[in-house]
Amino acid sequence: MTVDVQGQALSVLSKLAQADWPDRLNVRKSFEKLVYSGSRASFRLAAGRASSAPREARPAADDLFDLSLTEEQQMLVDMLQGFALEVLRPAAHEADAQARVSAALINQARELGLAHYGVGEAHGGLAGERTVLSNALIAESLAQGDFSLAAALLVPLSAANCIRRWGSPEQQAAWLPAFVSEEGPRPFALAVCEPGVLSDARQPTTRARKRGKHYLLDGEKALVIGGLGASQLIVSAQAGDGPALFIVDAASKGVTRRAEPAMGLKACGLARIQLKGVKVPLESRLAGENFDFQAFLDCSALALCSLAVGSAQAALDYVTTYCNERQAFGEPISHRQGVAFMVADIAIELDAMRLLLWRACARAEAGLPFRREAYLARLLCAEKAMKIGSDAVQLLGGHGFTQEHPAERWYRDLRSVAVLAGGLHL
Repeated sequence: MTVDVQGQALSVLSKLAQADWPDRLNVRKSFEKLVYSGSRASFRLAAGRASSAPREARPAADDLFDLSLTEEQQMLVDMLQGFALEVLRPAAHEADAQARVSAALINQARELGLAHYGVGEAHGGLAGERTVLSNALIAESLAQGDFSLAAALLVPLSAANCIRRWGSPEQQAAWLPAFVSEEGPRPFALAVCEPGVLSDARQPTTRARKRGKHYLLDGEKALVIGGLGASQLIVSAQAGDGPALFIVDAASKGVTRRAEPAMGLKACGLARIQLKGVKVPLESRLAGENFDFQAFLDCSALALCSLAVGSAQAALDYVTTYCNERQAFGEPISHRQGVAFMVADIAIELDAMRLLLWRACARAEAGLPFRREAYLARLLCAEKAMKIGSDAVQLLGGHGFTQEHPAERWYRDLRSVAVLAGGLHL
């Protein structure tokens, strides 16, 4: 069946047009521009192909390469940043205190139609062949509102990306249309991280034994984002022929879940999940052509890096304003070299994180090996994100220790980049 992608895009934007927050954010004109000037090709660009679109020829004296975003990408970023700053950030403190995302916020986020960017055109979505960088921009933009809320709201997009990229055509046809339906998909969660000391996501201890027409799964997963409320789990397990991914019904016999409160990511509903002899049909093993478990982990690492970059950008913007306004000894504290140098270091480290992330995403989109680049991005982001979070608290002085300012929450959330594995997917 032929799918009218432009019609799907108009449907998404129509829902957005009914919301009141685009007027508050001053992005209504961007929506109208997407609708009235967008052809079928432009909607593909907005959904992810923009990153690979040819640019206009530039003079030979210009830079050797261009890192600026296309017009469609910039509109997408502007829209999501507005949502992040005006909707997510004001809700972040309560979500952290209540350790959950409110139903009202989930409904507002659903109006964005983020899951459409993880579903291919053949199944009614907006995702083109190259979507990694666009997905990274989505995650980075949302994280400027709040790391934890962004992670929680990106789980449906991550699940759709995972099935589209690593599922067989039959599995895609069976699962993906629900992500773009009016009712939306059943809640998913990606269960990859394990609780063992020095556990290695590349070698899961969770086992999948083939028994007739089923697999039997045994193991334990930790720090599962959205795991408490998920109806479906995408579980990594060691099968007879290597690591694999399985779609597991969370209500299956042998699945038990409990809350796993952590230092940060409180709004994510982190869960510990045990699997004891859980029966999974053979067709529930993701079996896309040329399945690459390492590439799956690399794409997951890039998702965490994107959140780290967005949250670090929020910290930089916040402390810059604070240091310019905070007075001490008759002048702004930003006039002190010890303060100014620390803010400058944050900006330098943030640019390095972003450039490594975008380079890895660009190579992934081009079909080139990107394991090295993803590893370097994860290594740098894990180290520098924690430092940026710590420096933001330090720059705010005593205010940084209180919940009056968001720096202490960003510090707690940014530390998760070094310990999480596979909870999200670009």
